[in-house]
Amino acid sequence: MSEAVHAVGSFRYWPKADRWEWSDEVAEIHGYAPGTVEPTTELVMQHKHPDDVKAVADLLERTRKSNVPFSGRYRIIDTSGRVRYVVVAGRTVYDEKGEPDGTEGFYIDVTDTWVHDMQVSADEAVAEVVKSRAAIDQVKGMLMLVYRIDANRAFEVLRWRSQSTNMKISKIARRVRRAAIQIELSEDSRSAFDDLLLTVHERRSE
Repeated sequence: MSEAVHAVGSFRYWPKADRWEWSDEVAEIHGYAPGTVEPTTELVMQHKHPDDVKAVADLLERTRKSNVPFSGRYRIIDTSGRVRYVVVAGRTVYDEKGEPDGTEGFYIDVTDTWVHDMQVSADEAVAEVVKSRAAIDQVKGMLMLVYRIDANRAFEVLRWRSQSTNMKISKIARRVRRAAIQIELSEDSRSAFDDLLLTVHERRSE
């Protein structure tokens, strides 16, 4: 197989069923021709560099238990025995009830640029994922406070706006966060929050 492979590909993982999906690009990054292999957890782990096996195993275990978003840099060994350096990032996918259902994300093969600018490429990719996740979480908090709803319902609201506007959730979240800063709270609302902040240590802990 040619050394030239696509540099970016996507994946999905369903922890409850322990089931994977790879895009053709991710298959190529691992050294497989598109459509020639069915990804499994065992296969994923077989391709991890020995020094990264424990870190990836721990990550998968956390994903199975709590389905948390993640990002990191790892080494894989493709079918030809070549070590490839990849950035991997994933986010939580929710079902129609708003419950965590799986993980989806992407691989970036940074092998060819590792020596000179891998750090920059990886940091930018990871920073973008972290920035998007932070904006989503912040706006979820706003929705929870304003509408008195839980986190899952708040995410459903964002997802509904995403679907109805054909705009990514992260982009909607960033716009809401930026605009929300301009909203003036009433004097009563500010006073109530001031009191909460100054007396929180006296309140009953959770």
